[in-house]
Amino acid sequence: MERFDNSPETALKWHRNGSGAALATVVETWGSAPRRVGSQLVIGGDGRIEGSASGGCVEGAVIVEALEAIDEGEARLLEFGVSDEDAFAVGLACGGTIRVLVEPVGKVLPEPMLAELVAARAAREPIAYEVNIDTGHRALRRNAYAERLRMDRSGFEEDGQTFVAVHNPPLRLIVVGAVHIAQALVPMARIAGYDPAIIDPRDAFASSARFPGETILADWPDEAVAKLGLDARTAIVLLTHDPKLDDPALQAALDAGVFYIGALGSTRTHAKRVERMKAAGFSQQQISRIHGPIGLDIGAAGPSEIAVAILAQMTAVLRGKA
Repeated sequence: MERFDNSPETALKWHRNGSGAALATVVETWGSAPRRVGSQLVIGGDGRIEGSASGGCVEGAVIVEALEAIDEGEARLLEFGVSDEDAFAVGLACGGTIRVLVEPVGKVLPEPMLAELVAARAAREPIAYEVNIDTGHRALRRNAYAERLRMDRSGFEEDGQTFVAVHNPPLRLIVVGAVHIAQALVPMARIAGYDPAIIDPRDAFASSARFPGETILADWPDEAVAKLGLDARTAIVLLTHDPKLDDPALQAALDAGVFYIGALGSTRTHAKRVERMKAAGFSQQQISRIHGPIGLDIGAAGPSEIAVAILAQMTAVLRGKA
């Protein structure tokens, strides 16, 4: 899994420390490129770097250009042709063209704007950074570019001049029930880019031996969910089969803006769940957000295949394909 990119935070810190910094953002690339559009490399005025723009294809040239841009206080739009030979060296099938926008912090990318972006990211607030590469106009946009934010897709608008960098919070998965399916689902979700947390007050289930290195909360689900918080970048999966454990977390999820709610159980079990939610005062529209029985119908048998079906359904909902 590619870890969450902290380039904006690093650039702000280095700038404030007095060494100077520039953000180099991939604004266009070819299909097999090692880094997607929107990937960032931060270059310090003292030569330090963090992140990656190309996985090694053009990093050296970007760093040289960035150091010059910091000295001059001007943005640069770089274009590189990556040969097949260079592409092969970093494990790619073919080369292509990559464009990188270099923005020194301060004179080009205003410090207050970068600080606002960093604050939004810290608050798990989806936000888009917009820059017109011809005019140099820059802005942060909230409640805009909904499709780009949903698809995690940075890129140029149709005018070919306005580049939009999407800054979404990391995806989170909250699993209620440290059961066998969770043991398969959690590592799969981590590979897919989720930050998982497991909730189960039952000591025999919620152990680090069963989930090595993972976040485990042994609280009752309603308390644990309150600690973790729920937002539009969170999926919640209920796997205990026990209404005493599942229902408090389910009710919290129905009241929140999570993008996915899935609950294990047969059609009959789900019908009983629906009746309990109606009795608790939830509307049919709210209840219809529950995916139950959980997962895409792929004929899954056994915990691992059920986990695949759950993760596939989560992805479909996240990307608007459900």
